[in-house]
Amino acid sequence: MADARPRQPRFHGRVPGERQCSEPGCSAPGEFRAPADQGSRSGFNGPGEWRFLCLDHVREFNARYNFFNGMSAEEITAQQRPYAGWERETRAFSPGAGGTPRWSDFLDPLDAIQARFGTGRHAARQDGKPLSDPERRALRVMGLDADIDRRGLRQRYSELVRRYHPDRNGGDRSHEKKLQDVIDAYTLLKKAEAFA
Repeated sequence: MADARPRQPRFHGRVPGERQCSEPGCSAPGEFRAPADQGSRSGFNGPGEWRFLCLDHVREFNARYNFFNGMSAEEITAQQRPYAGWERETRAFSPGAGGTPRWSDFLDPLDAIQARFGTGRHAARQDGKPLSDPERRALRVMGLDADIDRRGLRQRYSELVRRYHPDRNGGDRSHEKKLQDVIDAYTLLKKAEAFA
């Protein structure tokens, strides 16, 4: 019983159609596309002219094809660099006033953008360790500056817990919100890289 499914092309790049191979003296069907002139490359106006070759002649063409044919040593080196074309900044990310990108004043709650630039909105710590915006907010909750060390952080935490805890205030629970804010802030800060 014959298979009724259409036959898949055996080779990638086969262009269906009724045309003869462009090589002189060849009567095989021209099913594969190749540049009409080996020296021509794709340019602004497109890839240029094509010729169609049979499988054997397109294999010969591919074996002798040289992309770098006609280029100087400098042009070849420029084409082979792994970062060719990446040395130019795109307009959206080019620096604005002060060397920071124009988008640096957007809300960045995870500090995903500002962490890349040392010229962020906040002054850096003396030791150079980074602080994210949530970590800076936590320091404000605890009434601390950015250069506090781990020991000072623990001392301030103990002081604030004693101040706001209901057991130290005769059972007064009016400071529970402040106490919870201090606990949350300390929990965040003790895991921060700046206090490791």
